[in-house]
Amino acid sequence: MNYIGSKYKLSNFIKSRIKEKIGGEIKDKVFCDLFAGTGAIARNFKTESKKIIANDFEYYSYVLNRNYIGNHKDFDWFERLNELERLEGIEGFIYKNYCLGGGSGRQYFSDENGKRIDAIRQKIEKWWKQNEINDDEYFFFLSTLLENADAVANTASVYGAYLKHLKKSAQKSLTLHPASFDLNEADHDVYNADANTLIKKIEGDVLYLDPPYNARQYGSNYHLLNTIAKYDKFVPNGKTGLREYERSLYCQKNEVAKVFENLIKNANFKYVFLSYNNEGLMSENQVKNILQKYGKYDLVTTDYQRFKADKTENRNHKANKTVEYLHILEKKS
Repeated sequence: MNYIGSKYKLSNFIKSRIKEKIGGEIKDKVFCDLFAGTGAIARNFKTESKKIIANDFEYYSYVLNRNYIGNHKDFDWFERLNELERLEGIEGFIYKNYCLGGGSGRQYFSDENGKRIDAIRQKIEKWWKQNEINDDEYFFFLSTLLENADAVANTASVYGAYLKHLKKSAQKSLTLHPASFDLNEADHDVYNADANTLIKKIEGDVLYLDPPYNARQYGSNYHLLNTIAKYDKFVPNGKTGLREYERSLYCQKNEVAKVFENLIKNANFKYVFLSYNNEGLMSENQVKNILQKYGKYDLVTTDYQRFKADKTENRNHKANKTVEYLHILEKKS
């Protein structure tokens, strides 16, 4: 997924710096990704660590992490995935509220794809409620639907708005490529919780933090993924069909430093690694001053290609570069 703040392209840099700091191996360490998003970093440590703790407040992120991190034993999904692939579309909630044919005026998906999303989503829910599939299978199929629906969405990568005309990728028919996950022996914990609340209830060795950097709220930018994931009934609000969502304090200039320090103070982890960048709401010095209160501080940086909503925009190469900070804290015991 083309995702705001995704660390997929930075994962090797982050992983090498973490291993370097903690002295190499992580196989005996509990690794926590507290703002996991699509799980790019947690997934990179899954097969090497003693245990992963993954969390995100957004439900669609929880679904993805419950599959990619929580699932670690193999099961047979092939026949059911083929059954989902063969379903005929129905005029359900997504079609009626987020496709032109449904009469809403919104065009997040083609009519065909909207109907197929509805049919697939309802079938997954029916299987689960009738105990035909277990939780592991449920989140696997749900993740598969989310990722493949996102691939045919008629947006400039985020769901804050839809495009006036169907772009090429949105004209393609929805197909279900499996959301395959890595197998390993360890059990992992996956949460859908407020980070500052959860931090008081967990402990481990390595805490990786990738909170929102700026004022963009993930609840609004990815509202439709939450709607597909939850598939609940509500009245979509306004031109873009927003659902109610909780605004993160990490996206608020006047609140972020206070909520961040509260998180660090309550973190029961030896090593803390914070991804941030030079365009964030907190300055480099703000972050440094907070972290230095709680132990030994260090910083490494790398140049990075900033997130673009669409590949055709912002062709100025220099304007697309940003500096990614990895703040490092070895916390006092």
